[in-house]
Amino acid sequence: MVEQFPRPMAEIRTARRKLPAIDSAAFAPPPAGDHPLKIVEFRAWRVKEPASNRRYTVVRLRAQGGIAGYGEGGPAVASEIAAARTVTMNRRATESEFIRAALRRTPALEAAVNNAMLDVVSRAKDMPIYRYLGGPVRFKARLLGHLEGATPADSAPSLERAKRQGMAAFTTAAPLRDSMIPLQSYIDVVAKHYADMQALAGPAGEWVLDGAGAMTPGDAASVANALEHAHPIWFDEPTGVATPDALAKIVEESVMPIGLGRNITDIVEFQRLLASGSVNIVRPDLGLNSLAKIRRIAALAETHYVGIAPFHNGGPIGTMAGLHLNASLIQAYAQQVPVPASDRDAAMRAEITSGLKEKGEDGFFALINRPGLGFEVNEKALDAASEERI
Repeated sequence: MVEQFPRPMAEIRTARRKLPAIDSAAFAPPPAGDHPLKIVEFRAWRVKEPASNRRYTVVRLRAQGGIAGYGEGGPAVASEIAAARTVTMNRRATESEFIRAALRRTPALEAAVNNAMLDVVSRAKDMPIYRYLGGPVRFKARLLGHLEGATPADSAPSLERAKRQGMAAFTTAAPLRDSMIPLQSYIDVVAKHYADMQALAGPAGEWVLDGAGAMTPGDAASVANALEHAHPIWFDEPTGVATPDALAKIVEESVMPIGLGRNITDIVEFQRLLASGSVNIVRPDLGLNSLAKIRRIAALAETHYVGIAPFHNGGPIGTMAGLHLNASLIQAYAQQVPVPASDRDAAMRAEITSGLKEKGEDGFFALINRPGLGFEVNEKALDAASEERI
């Protein structure tokens, strides 16, 4: 009998490196044969709004059975769209997990393609997306108006439009700190800005203070402590430094709720963020995470008793998709909706959704009981607004 010796560790590591990645072609499902949900057509628009220059990508998928579905993601370049087309064609619209893995390096396309697939399947099942996702858990979704403008004067047109559109909760961007301004002076500037925005909205308005990840942990902690008496709904993305120590400093200085996650696309990173105990609202970006992926993030958040309110600064198709998601998640708090200051931008957004406006009543949007997204996308409006059709 030949004596067996343990394999050297270097040899074992080499063998492990030779194993195929889990999303490699070796593990890909075979291309779909003839099937009503087989994707046979892929088209994309790179959309740019005329005044704000807000950019996003819209994808249309058509299945062999004739049903078309639409999805929106963040800005993408032509080469990324071409690669996504190659991955998506001849796949069934139910293969969302394969698409999520294959497009993980281009999150804007992962969101757009997977959401379009979800629209196809929901239309094929003759049900709204929120019902296909297991809902509704509520029949109206709270709206959070994402205002344009850095100062109260600049934000006033956007705020007035948001109020006309039936919104009662809004975001306001915290002023940036000049390095030459003393900390206390900076805190006074932020407090005055917040008070001025409250005065513009009136006593019924509620506010999210948006730090956009621009503050140091120390500055963010001081601002949170100074403004907690004003009771913002939460302090959004106060700092870009997401280490547990930095976040703990902010949380320990104040009782103000903290919202984080708009720049995260990896589910494992959301797990780490939740495990730190330093977040009250998780904020995955609808432009970088598909609805299916955000549902998984929401399931993780629920185990930590943390709410979810997806960040959104894209187009109207993304807004409507987010409202379907909101209706299917028990711990969803609100859906953020971009509110243009420009009439041109607002008109363009309404044209894309065939006249369906991003508006509600008394702060809420009533769900639409029609298949898929619940409206027909106006491709002529997309053509007119597009920088490029691919």
